[in-house]
Amino acid sequence: MLGMPEIVLILLFIVVLLFGAKKLPELARSLGRAKGEFDKGKREIEEELREESKSDTKEKESSVVKAAKELDIETEGKTEDELKEEIAKAVKKK
Repeated sequence: MLGMPEIVLILLFIVVLLFGAKKLPELARSLGRAKGEFDKGKREIEEELREESKSDTKEKESSVVKAAKELDIETEGKTEDELKEEIAKAVKKK
């Protein structure tokens, strides 16, 4: 049975045979750049998801504020939870 160190050594030997010892630094640089591009793309996607999540939250908040305004409830300086309670009370009264 081959362990992990033996497998890595065999793979390294195959790479040296395929590309030659002079090409190894170039190959390593290329792999490094590819990994960097992959990480950059990953960060960009994560940032887009965070931005989308923030906009979804803002839309929810604005819908609560819109509902409160439609019921003539003062919205300034109140949290979303406070507005929800007042909306529930106003709906019960009607």
